[in-house]
Amino acid sequence: MATYTYTIDYVPPSNNEFIGRDNHIAYQKKKKEWADIIGWLCRPRPKKPIPYAKVTLRYYFPNRMRRDPDNYSGKFILDGLTKMGIIEDDSFYHIRLNLELGGIDTKHPHTEIVIEELDESEFLH
Repeated sequence: MATYTYTIDYVPPSNNEFIGRDNHIAYQKKKKEWADIIGWLCRPRPKKPIPYAKVTLRYYFPNRMRRDPDNYSGKFILDGLTKMGIIEDDSFYHIRLNLELGGIDTKHPHTEIVIEELDESEFLH
């Protein structure tokens, strides 16, 4: 099965920037921005969307400031991967999600995305 590795030269915003706030327009704008980023930088793409996958998101932050993993759930990235046809669906029935702190990169904060294609029988076990 295929593995796709992508590096995005940004770290997505924390969910705290949007959750519980009345800024739907800013949220939709940021969501579209991240779908565009995924579209531009996640190449090569599979010929058809991957139906079952293990998706690892590895964040490299610019400093050691305290950050909660649940605020970096990958929402913008997963939605972009789905919208761009890289993965078929971002639900629990189609992906296994791993969130990792890759480390601190003061000069080049970024996000690594690793998508490991799984066959259906492997996914269901």
